[in-house]
Amino acid sequence: MSESMNRRDAMGIAFGACAAVGGVFALAGMKKAWDPLPSVKAAGTTVVDISKAEPNVLYTEKWRGKPIFIVKKTAEMVAASSEDVKKRDVIIGSDHYMICIGLCTHLGCIPSYDPKNATNNEAFLCACHGATYNQSGINTKAPAPLPMLIPEFKIADGQIIIGEAGPEYEKMKAAGVLGATPLKA
Repeated sequence: MSESMNRRDAMGIAFGACAAVGGVFALAGMKKAWDPLPSVKAAGTTVVDISKAEPNVLYTEKWRGKPIFIVKKTAEMVAASSEDVKKRDVIIGSDHYMICIGLCTHLGCIPSYDPKNATNNEAFLCACHGATYNQSGINTKAPAPLPMLIPEFKIADGQIIIGEAGPEYEKMKAAGVLGATPLKA
């Protein structure tokens, strides 16, 4: 009787080991299925050449299906900004840029840019519900609850690489000005 119990125990251990190995392979297969395709990973960045950017002109790029707003600020726009607002500026050389995801933080509409109002608090207007944003993308009128978000970016060779976090982005993240929390204009 003791010999049959040992066989039964051995069969149970063997079955359990096979099931565990099969489970590991099944989990590995599921993880591989959930990972993004290489083509999606390759589309994860957008390179923007800003060397020919004109002041007070809105440039719109596409990144991961979202509009990215880029505005090279004029000296008047920089002078009209408070120190807190300037923390959201991307500074390349002596030029200040506003970079943000061009979606209203209320319901995801795409705000329009009015260059005539660039130095006041109505540079961007979301026509759907009346929210406004200043020249740095900070919400100045409800119903928008948050500033427009700043995407991950990196500066390299006079270009902005959207989708990679560089030291400038990390500095903004540490300062808490990316748009995930309310800011004062």
